[in-house]
Amino acid sequence: MDQRALPADVLAYAIPGGWTVLAGRTDAANERLSLKIARARDRWFHIRGMPGSHVVLRAREDAEPDRATLELAASIAAYHSKARNAGIVPVSCTEARYVSKPRGAKPGTVSIAKESVLKVRPVAADVLAAWKRAADEAGDADDAAE
Repeated sequence: MDQRALPADVLAYAIPGGWTVLAGRTDAANERLSLKIARARDRWFHIRGMPGSHVVLRAREDAEPDRATLELAASIAAYHSKARNAGIVPVSCTEARYVSKPRGAKPGTVSIAKESVLKVRPVAADVLAAWKRAADEAGDADDAAE
């Protein structure tokens, strides 16, 4: 899915190594991102034990994410949570195929299986802004190429 097709309430980031990270901004966006946009092999992240955005690291055919890449995506999930100004925080990670919506749950509520936990610091706001600009510029370059 290219960036132009993303809903306005889903943010895109281009992180080092050529990876793309998506983050929901609302309960509805979180649900759409986790259950409709994310592909089975994408990695899914969420801060543990408090409200926050659902974050997806897009899978690539040519590479598996290393631990540093997973930690960068987890740090974005930490930033987009109530723990934004905290120190080291736990972030749940699983493949998107293991994310499901419990019957009758409110929007944005999911359950996960096969979780691992990464302990990370929330990414700095200026670094996140640079990754957002990089994603936006990549989208603009795609527009110019058409």
